[in-house]
Amino acid sequence: MEKENENQIIKTIGEHGEEIYMKLQEIVNVGGKDYALLSIVEEDVLPNSSNDECEELVIMKMNKSEDECTFEIIEDDDEFNFVAQAITDSDEIEE
Repeated sequence: MEKENENQIIKTIGEHGEEIYMKLQEIVNVGGKDYALLSIVEEDVLPNSSNDECEELVIMKMNKSEDECTFEIIEDDDEFNFVAQAITDSDEIEE
């Protein structure tokens, strides 16, 4: 995990135009590509974003350019399953 990203809150727009706040948990590199592990943060806990109760993780592909970083939904099921399995295997090794 890159420590400078710890407690970083990202605002994104959901499928229905609603604002969604996500906390960057970790950046992982799988198959030469960077993926972000994010958890949804409720607006009412934003000032104290250390609420780690039973967080559901979201995996998104990261696209970096010189001046910005964007997050993209992984639409390919095979790619998503490959990344999720790599993260699961990595977590088992660390325990």
